[in-house]
Order: sequence, then structure tokens, then C-alpha cells
Amino acid sequence: MLYSSKEKITKSYDVIVVGAGLAGMTLANKMARDGRSVLLLESHNKLGGFATWFKRLEGEHIFDVSLHGFPVGMIKTCRKYWSREIAERIHQLKSVRYINPQFEVETDFTKEDFIKVLIEKFGVSNLTVQAFFDELTNMNFYDNSQMTNGELFEKYFPGRNDITRFLLEPIVYANGSNLEDPAITYGIVFSNFMSKGVYIFQGGTDMMITMMRDELIKNGVDIQMQARVDKILVNDKKTVGVEVKGHIINSLAVVSNSNLKSTIFKMVGDQFFSPDFVKKAQAVRLNTSSCQVYMGIKKGESIPFVGDLVFTSEDASFSTDLILSPKVGSQTFSVYYPDARPHLDPKYAVVSSSNARFEDWIHLSEEDYQIQKKYIIERAIAGLEKIIPGVRSIIDFVDAATPLTVERYTLHEKGASFGTKFEGLDVSMNMHKEINGLFHAGSVGIIMSGWLGAANYGVIQAHEVDNYLSRLEKEIAIN
Repeated sequence: MLYSSKEKITKSYDVIVVGAGLAGMTLANKMARDGRSVLLLESHNKLGGFATWFKRLEGEHIFDVSLHGFPVGMIKTCRKYWSREIAERIHQLKSVRYINPQFEVETDFTKEDFIKVLIEKFGVSNLTVQAFFDELTNMNFYDNSQMTNGELFEKYFPGRNDITRFLLEPIVYANGSNLEDPAITYGIVFSNFMSKGVYIFQGGTDMMITMMRDELIKNGVDIQMQARVDKILVNDKKTVGVEVKGHIINSLAVVSNSNLKSTIFKMVGDQFFSPDFVKKAQAVRLNTSSCQVYMGIKKGESIPFVGDLVFTSEDASFSTDLILSPKVGSQTFSVYYPDARPHLDPKYAVVSSSNARFEDWIHLSEEDYQIQKKYIIERAIAGLEKIIPGVRSIIDFVDAATPLTVERYTLHEKGASFGTKFEGLDVSMNMHKEINGLFHAGSVGIIMSGWLGAANYGVIQAHEVDNYLSRLEKEIAIN
């Protein structure tokens, strides 16, 4: 059932899910299919979290917000936990390009092609390349290795900043990983990404989320949007429900799909957790944020095929500081051709994404904020002109989103586009050990971020919630 934002919900539930990102939605769908009563609460006026879209010029332009592209594993996840119809709309991108002062490369982003490029383009021996990929393949979550991404690349490709750029730059845009993060955050994510290319949902994010919403309702999930949860209620070290606009909704379990720190310190309150857990949670670092520039092409105009994803940079070398710089030396273009939404009139759009620091935006005056927005818009158009000469003249809509925009619409603290750093995963996964019935399924630890990581984390936590509810049922039966 889809509740209006003004309705007061009087039912009680097995589980309430706070936040309708892909983790929360997937968890809700799985639990409902397993026979649990589920309420999904979303503060925004649409589902999807960071997997979202918006329309401009009376619907003439539709823009997907997330940088498009996810691993082949999304097909299996959607087929198993959503529907065959959703899975069948996931198609492979044709071309991923790199254009920077160190090299130009075009790839289909498969492991086989990366091996070929490393050997033929970068001159690395076959033995070294195979050893590198073997190490990635053998990495797992339970490794205690302290090796960083930077140390991993230096081990196999010493002094080769160009190779580091080739291997890491896409993942920086996909989940905020950097040279200082643990190598496992790169090995697990990138080896999955590279296995069989990069994929996109044909029909657009709007169609995918609409299909998911319909599936949720069909399976019995109750949904209310524009329902911001003020508090997650705890009584005697057990969750008992949530408070929305002063109204209490009861449940046996609560799953937060919100930012990890917001969940602990704002919605629950650190007084309900042990001192050691609070200390760990305080030490969790938030990941970086991002900027996007949305460019719509005039109706009737077209652009040539220049690749689906184009990683561009004017920086002479690769570094974490440079890729986060407000000077926007690096940006990635997601190019949307008519076959992205074949059910609509032929339209073209381009979205530029650049990584950013929240701190570089939050202290700007309103005047300086608008000046910086105009700057990133001009950087995007000028960068796109180098790939598609003359494109400026056929752009009839342009706007920009900043880390402040991300914070406003997702409620992620400091506009953290990719959740938390790696240490956040341990805190997230063990939250239910602190408070019975309280679980978290947000974007954490880099591994559990991005579309596939978020959806799969929702599945993992759904199993944990179901186990908890089953134990409660046994306790009630015994008593």
C-alpha cells in the first residue's frame, strides 16, 4: 500500500525500513516476499536514494543523477531479489574511454581487455599482470592485510603513476576509494567490475525505480514518502519502532538505510550504545562527496557516439588531492544516447561528475557559492567541447549539483556520496549486537556502496533481520 504523506499509520510491523535507497528497498522487497510485514519510510518525494533522476523544461530533459555503470552482478541480484523483467533491462555499455596527459585508452572494461591494455599499451609483462590479477582474485573480506591501494600498485607497477591512474581512477568515481584506503577495497570491487564489463539499466533510473516500487507494492510492502524519521525508538535495549512528525509507529525491528553516523548519533542517540561502540562509531570517517553538471541537448539535435563513459583529466599525473580539487582538473562524462530511454522521443544528455570535498563548499558565501557553481559548469562544457567540438551551441539546459545538494536531498552527513570509509562496515554490521532489533544497511565501507554493493548489503541484512524475528517467535512460543 502506498500511503499519502499526510496519513498517520496506525498499524504495527515486523520491520520498519528507514530510507529507500537500493539497500533499503531490496531488503524490504526480500522480507515482504518471505512473509514479513514491512513499512518503508522515505524522507524524499521519490524512492531510490542516490539512484534517482529529475526532469527539467517541462519534462523535455530527464537526467540520471548517479554516475551510470555497475557490475554484471546486478543482473543476478535483480533477477533473484526483484524480477526477471527488471534484470532483463540491464545492458552492457559499449565503450569506456580515458583521455588525459599520460595516455588515451578505449576499453570494454572487461578483465581480458584490461590484461591486453596493460601488456600492449603500458608494456607490462604478462607474468606481472597475471600475478596482479591473481592477488585481486584471492582477496577476501576476512583478510587482515594492512596493504593500501597505493602499496598494492607500487608492488606490481613500481613508479608507474600512469598505470595507477588507469586502474584506480574509475573506482574513485564509483565509490570514492583512494590510494590510502585498504587494498581490499580495491581488489574486491574492481575485480568484480572488471569481470564482464560495465552495465546500465535501459529505460533510465526513473523506469527502474518505478518498476521496483510496483514490485514492492505487489509483494505487500507499505510505503510512505515525505516521511522523515525523527527518532528510532529504543526501550530496554530493544527497538520498538520509530517516530515520524511526532507520531509513533511500532515494529519489532528497525533497519536504517540512512547515513551510519546520522543513524547512531541523531536518530537513535549514542546513550543507547556501549562506550566502546560509540568510540568506534566516532572514529568512522565519512567518504568524499561529488559534483555533477547536467547538460541537455536541444530537441532535434544529436551528438556522435564518443563513448558511454569518458574519464577525462587535464592533470599531469594522478593523485587523490588533484582528483578532489575544486579546480576540477578531472571529470567523467556519462553520455546518454537515445537508446538509454528507447521508449521516449530521441534525446541526448550528458552528465559530468567530479569528486569533491564538502569542506570546500560549506563555508562559501552565497555569492561565492554561485560563482563556484558557474565555474564547474563552464569546466564541464569546455571539457565536453574537447570531445565533441561545437556541442556548446546545441546545449539548451545546464545546471549543477554540489556536495550541499547531495546533503540536502540524501540527508547524508557532509554530502557523503559514498557513505563511509572501510571501517564503517564493521560498525554497521554489528549494530544489532548493541541494540536488539536495530540494523543498518546503508552505504558503508566502500565494498557496500554503489548500486550493486547497496542492493547486496540489503540482502545480507535481510537475512540477519529474519533470523532475529525468528528467534523472537521461538521465544514467544516457548513462553
